[in-house]
Amino acid sequence: MASKQKTVYICNNCGYESAKWYGKCPSCSEWGTMDEEIVKNESKTAKSATSVINKGLNVLKLDSIDSSTEFRFNTGISELNRVLGGGLVKGSLVLLSGDPGIGKSTLLLQICNYLSKDLTVLYVSGEESAYQLKMRAKRLGVKSDNLSVMCETDAEIVCEYIKSAKPNIVMVDSIQTMNISEISSSTGSITQVRECTNLFMQTSKNNDISTILVGHVNKDGNIAGPKVLEHIVDTVLYFEGERNYSYRILRAAKNRFGSTNEIGVFEMTEMGLSQIESPSMALLAGRPTNVSGTCVTCMIEGSRPILAEIQGLATTSGFGNPRRMSTGFDYNRMAMLIAILEKRAGYFFSNMDCYLNIVGGLRADEPASDLAVAVALISSLKDAIIDSETIVFGEIGLAGEIRMVNNCEQRIKESERLGFKRCIIPRQNMKKLNKASFTDIEVIGVRNVREAFEVAIENA
Repeated sequence: MASKQKTVYICNNCGYESAKWYGKCPSCSEWGTMDEEIVKNESKTAKSATSVINKGLNVLKLDSIDSSTEFRFNTGISELNRVLGGGLVKGSLVLLSGDPGIGKSTLLLQICNYLSKDLTVLYVSGEESAYQLKMRAKRLGVKSDNLSVMCETDAEIVCEYIKSAKPNIVMVDSIQTMNISEISSSTGSITQVRECTNLFMQTSKNNDISTILVGHVNKDGNIAGPKVLEHIVDTVLYFEGERNYSYRILRAAKNRFGSTNEIGVFEMTEMGLSQIESPSMALLAGRPTNVSGTCVTCMIEGSRPILAEIQGLATTSGFGNPRRMSTGFDYNRMAMLIAILEKRAGYFFSNMDCYLNIVGGLRADEPASDLAVAVALISSLKDAIIDSETIVFGEIGLAGEIRMVNNCEQRIKESERLGFKRCIIPRQNMKKLNKASFTDIEVIGVRNVREAFEVAIENA
C-alpha cells in the first residue's frame, strides 16, 4: 500500500504546527513564518508482545549501572570547561548557538587545536570550503595531523563516515546546512533540522562519540528551528555579546552534566578568542573618576561574582515626553525604579531624559543591581560624585525599601579583593554577616534609597 501524505504548516520561528496556513503564527505572533511541509505516514503493523520479549531488551537495574566510568575531555580552555561542568563528556551531544560573527567557528577551531593533540577530531563544515577553513586555521595557529576536515552537507553520508572512522570528537558547523536526501523539505527547514539532529544524536550515543553542533539563531536571539532541537541535545550553550564589543559571554541554557548557572568570559582578539580569568578587573579597567552618574555593583553569575560599572545619565528633556533608554538592563525595570525614586524618595525625573548603560556589554538581570542603578541615576540628577572606592548592591521594593540579596559574603569578598574600601548592602543582610572576616573593607547596611545615596557620596 502506498504511503499516505499529508501537508502541515510549521512556523520556522517557534516550531508551531498546524493543519492549515496562517498569515500570523498563533504561538509566537510572527507574520509570514508558516512553511508548508509534507509528512509521510507509513502504515506499520503493531508488534506483538511475544516478539518484543523474544527479541531481548537491554533492561538494567539502576543499582547495577556503573557511574564511576564518566569521562570528560579537557578542551584546553578553562572558561569552556567551567560552563560544561568540568569538560566535554564522552558521548554527549552539545549545541552551540549565537549570533553571526560572534565567534562560534573560531572557538571550535581553538578547541580542535588542543583536543587533536591526543584525540582524533573530525570537523564537518557545511558553510565553508576546505580552503576557507585552512585560512582561518592558519591565522589561529591550528595545526595537527589528528584533525580531519570534511566539507559535506548530506547528514547520512557524514554519519556513515563517522561510524566507519570512529573519531573521538565530531564538530558540525552548522546543523542548519545539513540535510537528509529522503526528506523533501528544503535545507534548513524545521523537518530537516529536527531529523538531522536526531540522526547525529543516534550516531553519537551508539558509538560513544562526543559531538558539537553549531546552531543559528533567529532575529529574537533564540535558537533557530523547532523547540524540540533543544530537548534532543544534552547541553545547550549560548554565545552572547555585541559585535561592537570585544567581550563575549558563554552561557549554558541546559546542561545534563553540570550547572546551568556558570558563564565563561572571552575577549575577541586578532589571534582568536582569549579567555578572561578575572572578568571584574577587565570590565572595571579605565573606569572614570570624579564623574557623576557612575556606580559599581557586584553580580553573581553561577558561582562567580563579577563587578560591573553602571552608568546613568539624567538630563533636561527638550520634548514633551521625556526619553528613557537602557543598554544591558531591563527597560521596564528601569521605568519602575524611576517611579519608585519619585514616589518614595523625592527624586523627580518627570522632565528628565534618562539613559542607562552597563559597561562592557554585560546584562544586569538580577534584582541585586537595582540599588546601584538607582544610585547612578540620582548621582547624575544631583551631579554628585559617588566615592570611587564604594560598591553598592541591593534589591529595591515598591515601597522604596532595600531588600536582602543572596551570596552577600561572596560579593563582599570579591569587592575587598579588588581594593574597594566601602560596601553598601541591605540592612537585613547585616544580621547574618560575619563582620570579623572582613578587615580591609567597611560594610554599611541601609534601609532605603535616600540613605544609600547619602552614604555613597560621603568622602567622595
